[in-house]
Amino acid sequence: MSDALLSVRDLSVEFTTYGRTQPVLHGVSLDVPARSHVALVGESGSGKTVTMKSIMGLLHMPPASISSGAILYDGRDLLTMPRRERLKLTGTDMSMVFQDPMSSLNPVFTIADQMSTILKYADRRLGRSRSRRERMQRVLEVLAQVRMREPERVARSYPIMLSGGMRQRVLIAMALLSEPRLLIADEPGTALDVTTQAQILKLLKDLVEERGLALLMITHNLGVVRETSDYVYVMHKGVVVEEAPTAELFAAPKVAYTRALIDAVPRLTGARPAERTEAAP
Repeated sequence: MSDALLSVRDLSVEFTTYGRTQPVLHGVSLDVPARSHVALVGESGSGKTVTMKSIMGLLHMPPASISSGAILYDGRDLLTMPRRERLKLTGTDMSMVFQDPMSSLNPVFTIADQMSTILKYADRRLGRSRSRRERMQRVLEVLAQVRMREPERVARSYPIMLSGGMRQRVLIAMALLSEPRLLIADEPGTALDVTTQAQILKLLKDLVEERGLALLMITHNLGVVRETSDYVYVMHKGVVVEEAPTAELFAAPKVAYTRALIDAVPRLTGARPAERTEAAP
């Protein structure tokens, strides 16, 4: 894929604990072009979360260390960039939607307080200043953008007063406060019922189209990306084992592991797929 806003090149990560070093990522490469919806798919332990944390600078070092590779954002390597400059990008130009809304939101502060604080620190990193009233106007504006009914009521609410789907929308709104160009969503909607999850996925798809965002979605479920993503990377044991445009991947997967993930997607017919005999990589 060309013209990538985000380009991960030959990324290798290892963890050292109790004197032993264990490689976790092995030469991972992926591209996320501007205005595109890219999915990184794999089961638990495949390395997709470590890849995401490497991109966002969230790895704890030590025990983690990046042994080789580059993470290019808009042509600049995040790994060699001065820490102060990288912090300006994180949470501003690059933003993150975390997996669990309830654990990601502070239960003792209102949604307005939490979003206003995030916006205040993002503005400070970018050298901007807004009054409390201006920040509140921005909070209500973004809540409306994520299709939240009664944004004023939601802003006054505590997280426990909102449904799971509403809390997920709040997390998306938080990520959009600083008008990022790249959004990384970690297992969006996983803890929600299927109807609400579908609404969240459609919202993310609409945001890519309407706001021109680049979206990297981390998920274990190929079923959630079939109707939304443009391109898919499949990870297994710290390696990208297959990549292709979404329609092409589903029509003719080349790797047994990818076929197994596709076969795991529930079917309305209940028909069992043909037995696969090729060994997974």
